Amino acid sequence: MEKLKRTHMCGELTLDDINKEVVLMGWVQKRRDLGGLVFIELRDRTGLIQIVFNEQISKEAFDKVQSVRTEYVLAVKGKVVKRSDETINLKLKTGKIEVYVETLKILSKSETPPFMVEEDNNVSEAVRLKFRYIDLRRPSMQKTFMTRYKITKLVREYLDKNGFIDIETPLLIRSTPEGARDYLVPSRVQPGKFYALPQSPQIFKQLLMLSGFDRYYQITKCLRDEDLRADRQPEFTQIDMEMSFIDVDDILSLNEKMIAKLFKEILDVDVSLPFKRMTYQEAMDRFGSDKPDMRFDMQLKDLTDIVSNCSFKVFNDAILNKGSVRAINVKGAAAIPRRQIDELIEFVKTYKAKGMVWIQVMEEGIKSPVAKFLTDEEMSLILKRMEADKGDLILMIADKNNSVVYDSLGHLRLEMGRRFNLIDKNKYEFLWVLDFPLLEYSEEEKRYVAMHHPFTSPKDEDLELLDSNPGSVRAKAYDMVINGVEIGGGSIRIHDTELQKKMFKILGFSDEAIQERFGFLVDAFKYGAPPHGGIAYGLDRLTMLMTGTENIRDVIAFPKTQNAVCLMTDAPSLVSEGQLEELHIKIEK
Repeated sequence: MEKLKRTHMCGELTLDDINKEVVLMGWVQKRRDLGGLVFIELRDRTGLIQIVFNEQISKEAFDKVQSVRTEYVLAVKGKVVKRSDETINLKLKTGKIEVYVETLKILSKSETPPFMVEEDNNVSEAVRLKFRYIDLRRPSMQKTFMTRYKITKLVREYLDKNGFIDIETPLLIRSTPEGARDYLVPSRVQPGKFYALPQSPQIFKQLLMLSGFDRYYQITKCLRDEDLRADRQPEFTQIDMEMSFIDVDDILSLNEKMIAKLFKEILDVDVSLPFKRMTYQEAMDRFGSDKPDMRFDMQLKDLTDIVSNCSFKVFNDAILNKGSVRAINVKGAAAIPRRQIDELIEFVKTYKAKGMVWIQVMEEGIKSPVAKFLTDEEMSLILKRMEADKGDLILMIADKNNSVVYDSLGHLRLEMGRRFNLIDKNKYEFLWVLDFPLLEYSEEEKRYVAMHHPFTSPKDEDLELLDSNPGSVRAKAYDMVINGVEIGGGSIRIHDTELQKKMFKILGFSDEAIQERFGFLVDAFKYGAPPHGGIAYGLDRLTMLMTGTENIRDVIAFPKTQNAVCLMTDAPSLVSEGQLEELHIKIEK
């Protein structure tokens, strides 16, 4: 048989190719046998084309195709012809043409796959992950990974044009625990010592700025040993960048132009520049979240001053303990049944709220379990502040811990937005959230911890508060939020040795601990550190947003489950005693 060399991709043939002789290669999607004719839909990553085996054209190919089944890999040579009007398939991009096969070569046979390579195969995710190489054949998955590829390609082009250079940083580093848990790698040649896998290239990209490279970027793997959820994996990909001699506005401007380029070229979405900006405190006060979804309104309102002297004990206790009472107004939702209200009470409890108070503004008057505890004036002021009309439902949360009020009410806002279809899924809202707290107090550890990381610079006007009131210091930090998803975040870094030492001291590190964990960085600052800052994006989250999936595993080729297991390779796995001995490790049962 003649040697066949592919000339075209299946999904790229058009009416312009009629009468051309082509060689195609791909997988069998479907097979139909009509006696003297056999029709096969041949698939590659560009799409499908119908190929036809006719006994009158090539008996050899016709006889050979009798054994072909779904997912066989074929090479065919034939002529492109136009389909008759009655056989046109508008569901296929190539549905107006087909290929009459003259030569067939079976490149590989296939057993019956565990599921069909179709979009709506209703197969469980566990089966899809176990047979991931089959799952990845689905057109929607291939489209997702083409989008992911385009994102990285455009990012590289944009950063190259803006003076950035791509520099790799190490994967085997020193453990500097402060944040998520490190993945540890034992050293065979240094018994008892361990490398850590990087949670991010943070320290190294700062050192590159100290080295004078000025603008660095890297699309790199990061690894964190943390509990997983729908948008989190133990290993993820980061678009990482760092710049010298810049300020916050420089970084924001450069990055929002990059995102606008991605959305225009990939999704044909025009992005208005500059992005909206909002402080962290404003975001929390208005939306109960530092990553607010701006596609719908329903903002939080503070009712603390109105109910501060009411006779309802729950409100009073929260306010006396320096907490607050806040609420949202779900327009037109007053008539929802009590069963749904009970569901919402259970919903907010998952965010540590002890309960929820509601006010139904009905045609016949107010319905609320707290109406008897509020004066007419107090109720009137509540309705006025909530801009409530007849038919509205007011949902209220009170707690001595303001973070509980924000968290529970913020998630309740999103839940009601979903339930009442208030979120336009075809809309994109871009936002910068700025001025995050530099520190947050950990009740568990009884010390301050860095809200972002210990290298984040405080705002200049708050420097004097570091000694007297560190909890009120704001950071030169910023997050990019799109449709309620934190896509990227960064900060201006500390470049002053003494300020960095002070920051470590506030975080509870002794001089010995500073030198042991971060000595090489502190020492480097002694030799001329430029002002610098940067940002990092989660490439997986960005791809999720741009492809419309809500599961991070759908945008990672070979992901882990929620238990950090690869079902396909069965990793992590046991290793031999010999391997453990080489690493000087003994496992106790």
